[in-house]
Amino acid sequence: MADYDYIIVGAGSAGCILAARLSEDPSVRVLLIEAGGSDKSFWFDMPAGYARSYFNPATNWMFKSQPEPNMAGRELYCPRGKVQGGSGSINAMIWVRGQRSDFDDWKAAGNPDWGFDDVLPWFRKIENHPAGDTEWHGASGPVGITPMKGQTHPICDRFLTAARESQLPVTEDMNGARFEGAGIYETNIARGRRQSSSKTYLTPALGRPNLDLRLVAQAEQVLFDAEGRATGVALRAKDGSRHDVHARAEVILSAGAIGSPMLLQQSGIGAGGDLQRLGIDTRRNLPAVGQNLQDHLCASYYYRATVPTLNDQLRPLWGQAMAGLRYLTTRRGPLALSVNQAGGFFRTESATDGPNIQLYFNPMSYRIPESTKARLLPEPYPGFLLCFNSCRPDSRGSVGLSRPEPGAAPDIRLNFLATGVLFCATWRIVRPKATWTARSSGA
Repeated sequence: MADYDYIIVGAGSAGCILAARLSEDPSVRVLLIEAGGSDKSFWFDMPAGYARSYFNPATNWMFKSQPEPNMAGRELYCPRGKVQGGSGSINAMIWVRGQRSDFDDWKAAGNPDWGFDDVLPWFRKIENHPAGDTEWHGASGPVGITPMKGQTHPICDRFLTAARESQLPVTEDMNGARFEGAGIYETNIARGRRQSSSKTYLTPALGRPNLDLRLVAQAEQVLFDAEGRATGVALRAKDGSRHDVHARAEVILSAGAIGSPMLLQQSGIGAGGDLQRLGIDTRRNLPAVGQNLQDHLCASYYYRATVPTLNDQLRPLWGQAMAGLRYLTTRRGPLALSVNQAGGFFRTESATDGPNIQLYFNPMSYRIPESTKARLLPEPYPGFLLCFNSCRPDSRGSVGLSRPEPGAAPDIRLNFLATGVLFCATWRIVRPKATWTARSSGA
């Protein structure tokens, strides 16, 4: 007899929702597997706590790409969540759906029910939005939303003024009727707490007797029967013991763009030649597994400001203490918000059918730690960050196994800048310093 009806590998943003929804049927048993640990920590609740996860190997896989040939051989940092809730437990909580053309293009490519008008009701169903139940927002979903408008640092208003002076569009709601333009972001935060799918979907569902969650459990292989049907998963527990779990109905891989293709390859599904070189028996020769990896190159520009920024509040110890006390007593203040407070979607001169770059305006500039024990530290002067990435890059990369052993670091080849050019934007605020960093956008 099978142990479960459904086995879900990966308790990230999608896996948590899948587990919660499937277990609504009391007649089925569901197992959710997560290689990371629990998210029952104050630091996962407090929005600003994500700074502790950015370089924390306990909660972040901290992947790196192979040297990028079009970026002078740089190895780019690729953070991925290693905790219940996945990357949704460690990201900056910006709540943006995507533009209409993203979904309509999926539908035009032969994916029925994936057009914007098809998916909008499902986006509305997720939300508990203070605007209420409107054409664009929902008010009865589990995920609380906070529009940061009216709560952001005053320098964000200067960003919006600069956009207007540059004759760029401004929008009141990037998830509303007008997607394009500069504005203040919405966040999946409610009452000063992160609203990950783990917190909002999975945690309430864990009281059901038909839903099991196994943490610190590494899925090493998908199991198959003689006909080639997936029947279960081989697990490695924290103590090193290995055992198999079985599914009656389905094995669902929800381990993300990195983890899912790696698990398929470890199970013998992928390009036969590559598997053979690693000493893995080929079960199905599917060369497309791990190919066409797509991500957004994000470049961060550091600016020194002539007006106060969050650096002035959060650099001194007394300022940190004041912000912490305010958060603990009111669940408000800078620690209750995302640091990416303003931004928007814009067109470069080459764009013809919609916005093709996204900007993030961060009212604080900080040093990137070079140690896994370091924390993000504000610069010792007023500063801010202006980051941007392309929205729909043409470059395609790949992800695969670097070694046959489960748990080995992946071979990530982002292949950034293989097509097109890196866009630049000029803003009427201050001149940027001559330093910048590049990374995978991650979430």
